Amino acid sequence: MARRLAGPLLAAIATLGMTTAPVQAPVDFTGAVKLNNCSGSLVRLPGSSAADKALVLTNGHCVELMKAGQVLVDQPADRTFKLLSGPGAEIAKLHSSRLVYATMTGTDAALYRLDQTYRQIQEQHGGRALTLSTTRPAVQSEIRIVSGYWTKIYSCRLDEFVHQVREAGWTWDDSLRYTPSCDTIGGTSGAPIIDAGSGEVVGVNNTGNESGGRCTMNNPCEVGADGTITVRRGTGYGQQTYGLAACFRPGSRLDLSLPGCRVAKP
Repeated sequence: MARRLAGPLLAAIATLGMTTAPVQAPVDFTGAVKLNNCSGSLVRLPGSSAADKALVLTNGHCVELMKAGQVLVDQPADRTFKLLSGPGAEIAKLHSSRLVYATMTGTDAALYRLDQTYRQIQEQHGGRALTLSTTRPAVQSEIRIVSGYWTKIYSCRLDEFVHQVREAGWTWDDSLRYTPSCDTIGGTSGAPIIDAGSGEVVGVNNTGNESGGRCTMNNPCEVGADGTITVRRGTGYGQQTYGLAACFRPGSRLDLSLPGCRVAKP
């Protein structure tokens, strides 16, 4: 696997007494963070309040290489994240207090809770969180993969949903396959996959087939519903996050029993 080491501005313009629909600004580095070994993003749930402690999204394998079936919930976690501005400059060092959730089973995702609220981060540093989408993205939609580790933005389309992506001992369900121009590299793991139209996070980048190997480390394969295995050398993959976004109650409190919560449970 790719242990890949290591905002939207809405404008309503009145013209001749008429108002256009909101226009989505190009995706930049707003909300992107850099870990010591991966990329990540400062994220919020649609119902998050400014007084909630902020969350950072990255990959489960950026926490540790977990065993299949392993799920970590509400663990102490002292970790540092470098927050970037829209142009890509470092504007703050943020610190986590808890690891809210992490797994490499079914998906490859992790969420840290910071020791500052969204309001504090915005007022003290000018940083703004990205919003986690609660719906599936659309095939062929324009996406951006924003790597805080490399300060690089990849532009491509969502090529297809993949029944399963398998890499070494891990299997990830209903994964996202990118078109070739998102040729992600080491260090891009954990980067948010942003829908270019809405500016919302629809997934988290996690792996890519580097040398054409079949279902091995750093060479994931695709497994169809009928068991057919397909290898696509040079292809990158990510994991959807709408099923994780559905696991939170008001106050950004994790509740894995909620309807629509589609992640592995301990």
